[in-house]
Amino acid sequence: MYHHKHTSADGYGGNRNALGFALLITATMMVVEIVGGLLSGSLALLSDAGHMFTDTAALALALFALWFSRKPATTEKTYGFYRSEILAALLNGTVLIVIAGYIFYEAVQRFINPSEVKSLLMLSVASIGFVANLAGVFILSKGSRENLNVRAALWHVISDTLSSIGVIIGGLIILFTGIFVVDPIIGFVIGLVILRGAWKLVRESVDILLEATPKDIKYEDVIQALKNVKGIRDIHDLHIWCITSGLRALSAHVLIEDTLVSKCGEISKDLKKILREKFSITHATLEFECETCPEGIVCRIEREE
Repeated sequence: MYHHKHTSADGYGGNRNALGFALLITATMMVVEIVGGLLSGSLALLSDAGHMFTDTAALALALFALWFSRKPATTEKTYGFYRSEILAALLNGTVLIVIAGYIFYEAVQRFINPSEVKSLLMLSVASIGFVANLAGVFILSKGSRENLNVRAALWHVISDTLSSIGVIIGGLIILFTGIFVVDPIIGFVIGLVILRGAWKLVRESVDILLEATPKDIKYEDVIQALKNVKGIRDIHDLHIWCITSGLRALSAHVLIEDTLVSKCGEISKDLKKILREKFSITHATLEFECETCPEGIVCRIEREE
């Protein structure tokens, strides 16, 4: 029996620890901001605490998905459970969009009916939150490029950091001018930034779930690169997709010149080397055909580990 062995989660230990630390920081600051918001009467601070509550849940979900994705493949789930990370990223992105919508709503309400705020306490708590969130961003940024799930968690923490900056700026302005309407204006701007990042996460997650061609790969370039290999006449039925973040797959029918079956293995190695080195595609299934033979009769080369 042929078994797949994927290694896209080589950074599992580092990502797990990063998510764990970020979860601890966010949960702690959530409690601090709830207390600070109640004492200062700051709706902005309480809203940020509510934001942190959803982020705490999102980080916990991301941590669970990271663990769950490590479960071995089965005869029913032959690719394993890597897509659980993408589902978590999609859910996190969706939650961020909802959060942005809530921030817009609260900003409008606060603009219409501004209320007095204890700006000094608001400023102090927001400053502590800012430092804590910066630590979370630093911890998560190391694994965010390779892992969409961690990137989704990172965006949650970044949105918290932006919220803290907004609260700090608002606190300073209120402290020195007494203009309370500044608070909802800053909140609206923060909501726009969060919405932009959330939309990108959702779009990338949906693309992976729909098995779309990765954005940085041009379909025509792959065909041309493969056709440049000696002995290749044409490439058709080409499909390129991501199993999960950092694990790309490809399948294609390869029309070759009349040749010995024994030559197909050598051609396959050349093609897969190009796919691996030029396009970072590590899982390729190629079906060889020749013009004088029915489809696939020359040979069928399975993925080599």
